[in-house]
Amino acid sequence: MTSKITATVSEDMMSVNVVIESNCPMVRSMSPIEGVNPYEAIGTPFTESEVYKKAAQCLKHTACPVPCGIVKAIEAESGMGLKRPVSITFEE
Repeated sequence: MTSKITATVSEDMMSVNVVIESNCPMVRSMSPIEGVNPYEAIGTPFTESEVYKKAAQCLKHTACPVPCGIVKAIEAESGMGLKRPVSITFEE
């Protein structure tokens, strides 16, 4: 599965809108996520996170990395984190 997350921060840097493109219908159903406060997105416990609550409603696969990618995109786009690649790699 492939997903593309596009995060756009507001001019005042106080909210982020997220659009998700994916070949997974469950991931697509998470989009859009609008008006996310970036401070809350990265500082809220998982059980209180707006992103993870939406993931719980839309996704059936707990190991899906997309919610983490969404939070990382919000963090990077709002200037609160480095824009660095994130990956999960399995070694044999």
